[in-house]
Amino acid sequence: QLQPVESGGGLVQAGDSLRLSCKAPPIIFRHNVMGWYRQRPGQSRELVARIGRDGRTDYAESMKDRFTISRDYDTNTVYLQMTGLKVEDTGVYYCNFDGNRRWGQGTQVTVSS
Repeated sequence: QLQPVESGGGLVQAGDSLRLSCKAPPIIFRHNVMGWYRQRPGQSRELVARIGRDGRTDYAESMKDRFTISRDYDTNTVYLQMTGLKVEDTGVYYCNFDGNRRWGQGTQVTVSS
């Protein structure tokens, strides 16, 4: 099983913070750019943030001031710290590595007003 597994989603209120986790097999985690993506209701999947093996990050413009991606080589985990959540952040959040066409189940984030 080489697919990363997401967790940490839930129901929160607008303005709250949430941290998502993505656990990947070491062979995947250590050799790939990892990223978080999301699919909001009625919309296509979009990039949230990516992080390279060297820690360089890349964010979607609309989220770079509120979201932070990080990776932990001790636990082979990628995190997405989300702050100041908005109702429009509601959606399914996915973790993946560059070049992988398969997607996991994702983790649902619901932000209420």
